[in-house]
Amino acid sequence: MTTRRTFVKNMALGMAAAGLASKAFGLNQPAPQIKGESEKLLVKNPELPQPATFDRLPLSWYKATVKRLKERVGEKGVKAIVLQNPWNIIYFTGLFHSSTERPFYAVFPVDEDALYWYHPGLDRDLVTTWWSTENEYYFDFFHAEGGHPEQGKVATGKTVDLFVWLLEGLKKRGFADKVIGIDTELPPSKLQKAKNTLPQARFEDISDICLKMRMVKTPEEIALTQRAMNYFSRIHAFARDYILAKGTDATDFEVGEAAREYGTNLIMQDIKRDGRPHTAVGIAVNVSCRTGVATAYPHPNQFFHKKIERGDALQVSGVVRIGGYGGELYRYYQIAPWDAHREKLWEVVTECVHIQERESKAGRTCAEVAAKIHQYQVKMGVAKYIYHRPAHGEGMEGHQAPWLALGDPAVLEEGMMFSVEPGLYDPEKGFGYNPSDNLLVTKKKGLLMSLVPYTKEWMFLKL
Repeated sequence: MTTRRTFVKNMALGMAAAGLASKAFGLNQPAPQIKGESEKLLVKNPELPQPATFDRLPLSWYKATVKRLKERVGEKGVKAIVLQNPWNIIYFTGLFHSSTERPFYAVFPVDEDALYWYHPGLDRDLVTTWWSTENEYYFDFFHAEGGHPEQGKVATGKTVDLFVWLLEGLKKRGFADKVIGIDTELPPSKLQKAKNTLPQARFEDISDICLKMRMVKTPEEIALTQRAMNYFSRIHAFARDYILAKGTDATDFEVGEAAREYGTNLIMQDIKRDGRPHTAVGIAVNVSCRTGVATAYPHPNQFFHKKIERGDALQVSGVVRIGGYGGELYRYYQIAPWDAHREKLWEVVTECVHIQERESKAGRTCAEVAAKIHQYQVKMGVAKYIYHRPAHGEGMEGHQAPWLALGDPAVLEEGMMFSVEPGLYDPEKGFGYNPSDNLLVTKKKGLLMSLVPYTKEWMFLKL
């Protein structure tokens, strides 16, 4: 257990008058400078992958990945690949873009080295300054036939069906009678349009191939994830120091905002960028904190703005990504005083983290690992506090297949990543503990990619 008195005694604390994160609150004061001891407690694990030195995956990686995709879909006779899922577009092309109601398509001919884009006009500069052989764009959604005000053509003609527009583009490129792989299952309405426009073509759903490739990470993806998790570990150390420094004077909102500001500055000082597209992409620094009764619910729906109190359970959580890669990292604190019931639930949660760590080896099924965790929870008499599966697959989109759930027979493979969330919740007593981490599946076990300890020394605090 760490006490605030010990912390303050051993730290160098320099804070401006109000001690608030100025940018977060819009005040004319410098942000607090917290210098504590928490980073000294971070784990040194020689088994972890080396972190990347690059800020995003290089274009050569995306081209090699598309080559692998072409090889796999080619076995199905596919001659053109159409990507419309935003995560697949980002994963296979490297074009980070905003997903809205506007249709966005990337087309790869299987037998030639080319990338054709069909996209909204507002993204034309992003597309043409990245990897692009040729591109066609519509003005905006809804697009009127002949309506291109940016070209001096203002028209309020017929609304263009943008899926049919794509199909016409495929026809012009010679795919009217070919097998076309698309990363989604087309609904009947679109299948009918495809039949009307390209009656001799056949559409093949390749979404499972795309997802499987995204699920199993390459060494480059793993290295970039490790870099993000190393930063995130330091952000957690800052948050712990902040809690110990401010104690019951702070709100959970303040802790989260201060940690987010610290983390953003920490990461961005290392990111090479010039303000233009394609640098500083896929970066997310989302950190939050909740204290007290809000921790008793897996997905609370209230805004977090509560003073930290003695006896509170407290959670610091969030997601950090660089170049699209990273993951979750939560820690579940208990502020003194506590009782035997809280201590037991904390200990069960912590042991379940280690069960997932030990059992997440290649060849096991998701259901088997989930069962091991739930069996231990039930054995320890805490069944009524279980609210959800132990984990989900982790990808760029956050929740990604496969699922560490009793009903998922998927087999774990080296390179898969998972969250780590065997949380327990007691709404009656007003507290809960939910961990998370980014776990990498290896041949022998799962590797927890953060450096933050799962110990009482780290998480049991006296303010």
